[in-house]
Amino acid sequence: MARGGHEDHPGAAATGRRHEGHSHQVSADADRGKLLLALGLLLGFMAVEVVVGIAVDSLALLADAAHMLTDAAALALALLAIRLARRPAGGAWTYGLRRAEIMSAQFNGATLLVLALLIVYEGVRRLVEPPPTEGVAVLVVALVGVAVNLAATATLARANRRSLNVEGAYQHVLTDLAAFVATAIAGAVILATGFVRADGIAALIVAAIMLRAAYGLLRDSGRVLLEAAPRGIDPDEVGRALAGHGHVRDVHDLHVWEVTSGFPALSAHVLVEPGCDCHEHRRQLERLLDERFGIQHTTLQVDHAPRGGLIGLDARGPAAPSSRPDPDRDK
Repeated sequence: MARGGHEDHPGAAATGRRHEGHSHQVSADADRGKLLLALGLLLGFMAVEVVVGIAVDSLALLADAAHMLTDAAALALALLAIRLARRPAGGAWTYGLRRAEIMSAQFNGATLLVLALLIVYEGVRRLVEPPPTEGVAVLVVALVGVAVNLAATATLARANRRSLNVEGAYQHVLTDLAAFVATAIAGAVILATGFVRADGIAALIVAAIMLRAAYGLLRDSGRVLLEAAPRGIDPDEVGRALAGHGHVRDVHDLHVWEVTSGFPALSAHVLVEPGCDCHEHRRQLERLLDERFGIQHTTLQVDHAPRGGLIGLDARGPAAPSSRPDPDRDK
């Protein structure tokens, strides 16, 4: 099975795939219990805000309850993505639904971005025309919110945050914690000094934190969806390591990507010296990729190099300089 159409090389061909259990399934190890606990805390606090908001006719409390609903939705989406990602591969879905987690992380990043922009708009409006603010109510609700979100954040901090899906849910709760801390400080400032613009300033600080978190989630999930090489794995270094292995003449059609968080994959076409055992060299290269780069899902086609040099291949390795035809040779 050759990529790039280089099939007609002399010698035996060997293709290897490695599926080492579940060592690469970071998504399958994400702690559902911690996500469920955090979701329960947020839903409980949201219910209290709705009840109290209706009782005292507070639009601010009802608005914050709506914000909490977005956080709860982010956690629920993360739980759904974990469930989908655990479904076995089959039929047209050769990787299963592993990328459901990446799509969840992208959605969480997008919602953080939208919320941050809305908060920027509202924060600027309150700086220009600050509305009357009840400092006591703001401070009390914010302090309770700090306690609840601190518990939820501590819970998710112990989950498997190498999963972008879990990280997205964590960032939602973390930014909410920052919002409540900033709101509590603003409430205290309003109570002490009457400076009502403190609320708008706090909102802009929180928006900046949310924008940073949104950028990180969108960047990292975008890298996976666009099949960039995983962070920490340099394809050039991988190519040099393969090409430097004993008896390897050429490495080309090298691709390194990430199926989902913690699941790197690699494919390459390797040419070895005539007379070498292609199967044994494939096994050696698989061990090298696992031990040095942590890549366990590999598809390697190992063939014998043609006698007399390589012609016209997109090559890496010791044979590469001689693999290009000399334009002056026949002059």
